[in-house]
Amino acid sequence: MIRLEKEGGLWIITLDRPDKANALTPEMLARLADIAESATEARALILTGEGRVFSAGADLDAARAGMTLSPDWERLSNALAALPVLKVAALNGTLAGGGMGMALACDLRIAVPGARFFYPVMRLGFLPQPSDCRRLVSLVGPARARLILMAGARLDADEALAIGLIDRIVPAQDLMATARELVTDVLAADPDIAQGIARLCS
Repeated sequence: MIRLEKEGGLWIITLDRPDKANALTPEMLARLADIAESATEARALILTGEGRVFSAGADLDAARAGMTLSPDWERLSNALAALPVLKVAALNGTLAGGGMGMALACDLRIAVPGARFFYPVMRLGFLPQPSDCRRLVSLVGPARARLILMAGARLDADEALAIGLIDRIVPAQDLMATARELVTDVLAADPDIAQGIARLCS
C-alpha cells in the first residue's frame, strides 16, 4: 500500500490505498518511516497519493486501537524534515488529520484545486503530534494554527494558499509534472551545493 519508485536521485513515494482514502494503517506508517530514514541516497523526494484523496490520516479503527500514540508518526515526520534534499508534497486531493504531518515535513506543498485541508484531532479526542503543531505554527502562525486545530476549520485550496499552508495550486493533470519540474534543478546540481543550501534554509 506504499509504493516507492527510484529514478536515479529522485525518490517518489505514493500512498496507494485509494479505496480507503489513503488512510494509514500502522504497517503503512512504519513503512513510510523506514523509507524516510533510508532516503539518505536520494537527492529529491516527491510524496503523493493514488486516487482523489491524498490521505485521510490514520485509519479510524487503528486510531481507536491506539495508533495515535505510535512513535512512528514523529519518526516519519522528523526523518523527512531532516533529509537535506528537496522534498515536495504533491497533494492529489484532500489532506486530513495525521496525514498533515507528512506534508508539513516537506519543503514544498502543491495541491490540486479540489483539495481540502483539516485536522480534526480535538473533535475526535486525540492530541496532534507535537512536531505537527510546531511546523503548522511556523507556516501559518499561531492564530491560524488554532483555527485549524481547535476551531475545526476546513480550508479549501485557495484559503490554504492564501495563508501559506501550500505553495501552489496545480491542475490535477499537471500535478506530477509540476512536482518533477520543481526538483529538476536540484537533480542537476552538485549534490554538495544542493544539500548545503537545504541545510542553510532549514
